[in-house]
Amino acid sequence: MNASVRLSVSSLRAHKRRFAGTFLAVLLGVAFLAGTLVMGDTLRASFSTLFGDATKGTDAVVRSADAITTPGESQGVRQPVDTALVKTVERIPGVAAAAPDIQGAGQLVGSDGKPVGGQGPPTLAGNWITDPKLNPYRLAAGHAPSKSGEVVVNRGAAKKGGLKIGDTTTLRTPGPVKVTIVGLATFGGEDGMAQVTFTGMTQADAEKYLTARPGEAANIRVRAGPGVGQAELVADLTPVLPKGVEAITGQESARENTDMISSQFLNIFTTFLLVFSGIALLVATFSIHNTFAIVVAQRTRENALLRALGASRRQVTASSLAEASVVAVTASAVGLAGGIGIAAGLQALFPAIGFPFPQGDLVISGLSMLLPLAVGIVVCLGSALLPAVRAGRTAPLAALRETAVDGSGASRGRAIVGAALAVLAVGATLTGVLVNPSLWLAGLGAVLALAAFVVLGPVASSAAVRALGAPLDMLRGVTGGLARRNALRSPKRTAATASALMIGVAVVSLFTVFGASLKATMDQTVSRSFAGDVAVSTPSFGAGGSGLSPELAPAIARQPAVRYAVGLGRGVAQVDGKGRALTVTDPVTLGKVFDLGEVRGSLDALGTDGIALTRKEAAEQHLTTGDTARLTFTDGKRENFTVRAVYGRSELAGDYVITRAAWAPHRTQDSDSLVAVTFKNGVATADGRAAVEKVAARYGNPEVQTRDEYARSSAGGIDMMLTLVYALLALAVLIALLGIANTLTLAIHERTRELGLLRAVGQTRAQLRAMVRWESVLVAAFGTAGGLALGAFLGWVLVEASDGASDSAFAFAIPPVRLVVVALVGLAAGALAGLRPARRAARLDVLRAIATE
Repeated sequence: MNASVRLSVSSLRAHKRRFAGTFLAVLLGVAFLAGTLVMGDTLRASFSTLFGDATKGTDAVVRSADAITTPGESQGVRQPVDTALVKTVERIPGVAAAAPDIQGAGQLVGSDGKPVGGQGPPTLAGNWITDPKLNPYRLAAGHAPSKSGEVVVNRGAAKKGGLKIGDTTTLRTPGPVKVTIVGLATFGGEDGMAQVTFTGMTQADAEKYLTARPGEAANIRVRAGPGVGQAELVADLTPVLPKGVEAITGQESARENTDMISSQFLNIFTTFLLVFSGIALLVATFSIHNTFAIVVAQRTRENALLRALGASRRQVTASSLAEASVVAVTASAVGLAGGIGIAAGLQALFPAIGFPFPQGDLVISGLSMLLPLAVGIVVCLGSALLPAVRAGRTAPLAALRETAVDGSGASRGRAIVGAALAVLAVGATLTGVLVNPSLWLAGLGAVLALAAFVVLGPVASSAAVRALGAPLDMLRGVTGGLARRNALRSPKRTAATASALMIGVAVVSLFTVFGASLKATMDQTVSRSFAGDVAVSTPSFGAGGSGLSPELAPAIARQPAVRYAVGLGRGVAQVDGKGRALTVTDPVTLGKVFDLGEVRGSLDALGTDGIALTRKEAAEQHLTTGDTARLTFTDGKRENFTVRAVYGRSELAGDYVITRAAWAPHRTQDSDSLVAVTFKNGVATADGRAAVEKVAARYGNPEVQTRDEYARSSAGGIDMMLTLVYALLALAVLIALLGIANTLTLAIHERTRELGLLRAVGQTRAQLRAMVRWESVLVAAFGTAGGLALGAFLGWVLVEASDGASDSAFAFAIPPVRLVVVALVGLAAGALAGLRPARRAARLDVLRAIATE
């Protein structure tokens, strides 16, 4: 074994350039995986610290015991508590102080007239708590609000909005409120709580603008006296609290908020990054395997001589694996350092582009270091295993043979297995998306399709390269013909090299097709469901914003140019024991501005005890017109509602509809998310829009859009998602390029004598460079074409599977321009990958090349 190790080290030292591409592929894959894990640990620790700081001086939180959670939410909506409880709490021995905590949405308007925040980070408002230990914010300048209209804002929000002490601006709550900034606050020594904006008001103003009724608060913060622990304080509070109200420790409150962020956002975010880490490592696997396979093939005579001199199969195999181990350990170790750098870069990047990530030191755990290290080593050794076994099987007599011809392209067994996998893939996919909708079956079909493409690669490469390279004979003459023949020489190598790029292009194409389909679906939904002319809306992407004033729709409806204007608000309630989101609106006007499909019953007389719901929800809840549904609201009240209408489409209207009169007794901070407007006959869109904008200016100046503009803005988050996807997939494409460049470099080493003979018979350096570059482009073209086909197929599978799992009708769309751009980028990538090998080939000394064995 020692001899094997010494032989491996000597071989690596002599041929270190051969493994440069493998080293970089492992390094990049490990770096991305390590960076993702470190970033996830850092964010969890940062949010934990953030919420810990927010409740640092709070030893107990008194709140409603019950919460209503709707599908897709991890933290439900709780009913307010009575602020009169503060006096009860303060009389309990061991309580040093208590203060109501009134919370709501409030968005500041900056000095330029534009809202501050709103595309992600929440925009909050509340009462300014005078007890400095219960208030997580600290005054950095100015004074606390003491009279109506005075506010304190966090320093970060003031900077973003160009605001300063003494300025008068508008606070959307969602109704516009004129406020004067009298103080600036910090949070934990920073300008704010991550990217969140906060506006502190007097308690009277907070009750007036952020709650439905005076005397209500989201919760009560309690501070313990000296020597009283948090658990002891909660135990003292619990007996005196009324039914339906509970006390939890400050630590438990912080932990709940951290868990909520983790379940709603961090887990999804880190899983998203881990998926792309996996894609990068999968692409790296093809590149690494291809490199070791070529190296083993080139060293056939060397390995045969070792066997002839007495080396056993195990020793030759061990020698090859030892080389892979050195590359794997070294590259993975360097990749860990790169991962820490990636995490630091992401930590600085995301807050700069508006993502609500808190600042904090990087958290580097043992798992986030050991797992990427182990994965990198396993991927590298796993990729090198088959070539190493193949090296050990080299017969001693192979030292006397010329290099074997690759016949994998004509392999009947490969063609049969690949065709069988393709049939299984199509069968599983069609069953999973058309016959019996199942995401698992569709996913299995997608995996089988990928496997079929890889297996059939060498079989298809010959025909594909002949077809793709046919124009080269005419365009580039002999040089093009030689490039095509070189790509045809080893179908297995060409397919393996192209497979890495194929996977990268396939995933890019998959998301491109799915993104285009989502946009087409949104456009189809708006076109089919929204019969209005313009829409007044809040940001459709992100958690920020304060919504629209419920008074806006009636004000617009009073304009002479307007026929109908209807606002869509949101409420929550339990419907027969299940948490559901309610659409709060005027049902009569809703049916005139939105296409609800077939309506059974009538929307005209819902009143204060009627409800309308979709056909899907009616079937799920076993309800029909005339039946009674029992609704439990966040204020704890239970009421019976009669089902007076069942409608077909929920796309924009939601699944449950009640009137504003029915919602009024149970509402908290009331707001609309959308106001849909229809003009009278003969009113030009521009004139009607101008009239609506004039009214909207009095309510915080929300955006007024035409129907087409509203559809595009509703899909605006898709472009942001695609941009992030493309940026992440750039790593996989880079690894694929390294694989192409490394393969060509090794092929040039293999064909040294041949290249020397070509130069000797008159081929110029420029022709030689062009030949190698065009060979690279052909390999990339094969990978790109396969990736586009596979990506489009998987995109269709994802769209159809989503359609089957949702009650909304998804539209499948192929974006030709974007896919052409992807194809051109793939070809350009091939040309780029061939530059260095082409230069190296052109620099070969002719006489030495001819003399090479």
